[in-house]
Amino acid sequence: MKCRVLILAMLLAVLAPLQHAGQFRFPIQHDSVRFAVIGDMGTGKRPQYQTAEEMVRARQSFPFQFVITLGDNIYGGHSSRDFERKFELPYKPLLDAGVKFYASLGNHDGPIERSYKLFGMKGANYYAFTKGNVRFLALDSNYMDPKQLSWLRSQLQDAPKSDWKICFFHHPLYSSAKKHGPATDLRLLLQPLFEQYKVNVVFSGHEHVYERVKPQGGIYYFIEGASGQLRYGNLKKNSSIMAKGFDTDNSFMLVEITGDTMYFQTISRAGETVDSGTIQRSGPLLH
Repeated sequence: MKCRVLILAMLLAVLAPLQHAGQFRFPIQHDSVRFAVIGDMGTGKRPQYQTAEEMVRARQSFPFQFVITLGDNIYGGHSSRDFERKFELPYKPLLDAGVKFYASLGNHDGPIERSYKLFGMKGANYYAFTKGNVRFLALDSNYMDPKQLSWLRSQLQDAPKSDWKICFFHHPLYSSAKKHGPATDLRLLLQPLFEQYKVNVVFSGHEHVYERVKPQGGIYYFIEGASGQLRYGNLKKNSSIMAKGFDTDNSFMLVEITGDTMYFQTISRAGETVDSGTIQRSGPLLH
């Protein structure tokens, strides 16, 4: 009898996370801000196309309005054919549906991308935009010079206190991946500003994995650098900062913000939910 109880408890422990992930639901409020997050995607290869196809399927039940990209948008050449094969074709169903893309620059990107109309950068390598009650700041982590830092401080100062503040850029300030690790010099420049002006969430790429970092200084950090490239088995298993990681398939994120709550779900190329949860601006991470 004791043996059966033990086996049942073990099975429930294994199944619980799967059941929990399956129960996750977006509220899909009519006035919410809904978007997808991708990074390091622009390869033009099969995994990018398959991940994009899964994004299209996900949009049928979660009608996200736009996509933010975390750099390395186009690998290799930057001819018109490259932009077509590595961006326009894989995301054509989304573009045709009117979904807008807002890009940030990675270390494999070229200057031409700033003026590429479909990346929404309008010639700038860093910029800001507002959707509903969310202020987005796209940074250029390749060249964090005094001019950009001054601009960032001004943007954060001027943002309404009622707005969420979300920064997105390529190089992660915290990382449990073995290949690159955290951009500690960049962290010294940005973390004090993020904490001073109450930035809520930061998205980065560069590491070809997915990672949700435990809150640092009250800020939630995500890495999504596996939307086209994957570095299999690259996460450190004994990381003290990792809340959740996924390094066995390509992935993308879905996010909805309504009021003081942010809902997120990370989905693999195969359509599996690998992470999900909610963030309260005045409370702890749930799930």
